[in-house]
Amino acid sequence: MLIELTEGQRIAQKTAREFAAEVAPHNREMDLNGFSQTLHDRMMETGLPGVLLPAEYGGLGGDALSAVIVLYELAKGSASVALSLDANWLGVEAILRHGSDEQKKKYLPMSAGKGYFAFALTEPGAGSDAAAVSAEAKKTADGYVLDGVKSWCTNGGLAGVYIVMARTDCEGGRKGANGISAFIVERANPGLAIGLDEDKMGMRGSRTTNLLLKNCNVGKEALLGKEGGGFKIAMGALDGARVCIAAMGAGITEAALDVSREFANRREAFGAPIANIQAIQFKIAEMAIGLEAAKLLTLEAARKRASGERHTKEAAMAKFFSSSHAVKSAMEAIQIHGARGYSKDVLPELLLRDAKMLEIGEGANEVLLMLIGRAELSGK
Repeated sequence: MLIELTEGQRIAQKTAREFAAEVAPHNREMDLNGFSQTLHDRMMETGLPGVLLPAEYGGLGGDALSAVIVLYELAKGSASVALSLDANWLGVEAILRHGSDEQKKKYLPMSAGKGYFAFALTEPGAGSDAAAVSAEAKKTADGYVLDGVKSWCTNGGLAGVYIVMARTDCEGGRKGANGISAFIVERANPGLAIGLDEDKMGMRGSRTTNLLLKNCNVGKEALLGKEGGGFKIAMGALDGARVCIAAMGAGITEAALDVSREFANRREAFGAPIANIQAIQFKIAEMAIGLEAAKLLTLEAARKRASGERHTKEAAMAKFFSSSHAVKSAMEAIQIHGARGYSKDVLPELLLRDAKMLEIGEGANEVLLMLIGRAELSGK
């Protein structure tokens, strides 16, 4: 399927491509030292965080297609930077789709260049099983008091606004998914504490922390959507996030292909470039074929999301294939580079560590296979 970009999408693509080129030389520094506030500030200056916002809130009025175009370009330069933006958009879209007019007016203009958002769903005992959320939100006369622990929160400590999933069916027996509600919690709330940054295998240029909610009082106006509707908000947000993860997987794959192509043409063995060896050609070919397939799957899922069509299965398919192929492509890039590929002095091993997160985040690929299989068996 061919998709013709709008003028706005072409501008966003160009901006993201230029910023990715600016960020790429700092990849190794971020891998060693973690999140870069300087690059974050530069991201804000580009206007890219506002791509998904309607113009009335200071954004560029883009859609899901715009998002994947941007993340694909950014991931070629730094998957960590792309991940931070993706996590920001998780929170932004939750408010955009489910917030009241007052919530939208208060919070959405912040994401156009003033600060990041975060989405707090995962807990130590609730990952792919999102319905197992145990953080509680007990009603008070003025609102709710939240207590619990959230883990693996991307943009934790960086974000000024957090979308937090917690149970409002705290008494009289839990109702599973139907007892979860979504809340908007500001960073300044004294009941919200930020944990230490996770010492991650990859994506080390993004911030990931635990959140501790202890006697975290919020007003009634902090409830996002309807009470008990948080699980549906989370599932809808994850559909979009999976499309974005797929775009990042395609970006990592292209980075692996580019560095492998350049090395294969330059490196000589047995008196000729290794690009002349059929085994190398096969690896390059499979990387390129998978890249095109990943892009098409991602664009189709994004197109459906942008048009309001159901896209849960398509998002899962795109995420599964693209993330798996990104890991495979990074592995092949290491193999093509030989001993050099095993060194932290070159790009392939970093690409592998970054790509691996994509197979786990926003629903482990094994869970997505079950989702896809059930959808196919039911004919949906």
